[in-house]
Amino acid sequence: MAATPVSVHETHRDQKMPLGARLQKLHRVIGAAHRDAEGMVFSKALLEGSASPQQIAALIRSLLPIYTAMEALIEQLPDPLKTSGIPWHALSRHRALKEDVAALAALEASPASLDELANELIACLTNLAETAPERFLAHVYVRYGGDLSGGQQLAQQANSILSKAGLPELQFWSFPWPIAELKQQLHDGIELLPLMHNEETNLLEEAPAGFRLNQRLLKALAEIKAA
Repeated sequence: MAATPVSVHETHRDQKMPLGARLQKLHRVIGAAHRDAEGMVFSKALLEGSASPQQIAALIRSLLPIYTAMEALIEQLPDPLKTSGIPWHALSRHRALKEDVAALAALEASPASLDELANELIACLTNLAETAPERFLAHVYVRYGGDLSGGQQLAQQANSILSKAGLPELQFWSFPWPIAELKQQLHDGIELLPLMHNEETNLLEEAPAGFRLNQRLLKALAEIKAA
């Protein structure tokens, strides 16, 4: 049976959460990108439980340098953008990813092309953080928001696949706070970011680009074959 499509940011539980004006705008502009991401071959395979452990390992290995770089760049943001109430420490994923990479080390190495793609994504994030931090924060929201929403169902499927292969569950999608609480604080923090009108426009304009970058990674993952 095919899995029910899951929006990266909107689940039934999410719909019960009140969204502020900025979040409502964000969700409107990324709606089409949600649907495109759900239609990717790897996304559907993971949701249906047919992705391979090798593909999951490649995903985690690719995300480690991306999140490590992103979270280092967050530390360098101007103070007003770091102190809007977003719970950065609880959201941080690079330590969990490092543990997951070590736990899946026995699986075959991932293609070098994925490393090159990760480096391209990091270069993009670095440039945005230095030149237009509000655009960088759009990518941050897309990643963390997705991890807290549709990512939770992806976690169930990924962990089931790994368990059947005798491999440990992932820590990446496991957060130290209740998901609903963490998601609400992320939403509240995004609402309270001190952005000028043109900066909010940039934030909204950039958000779909976060999905497009991730779609490049999803496309590459679909090409990996099981051993």
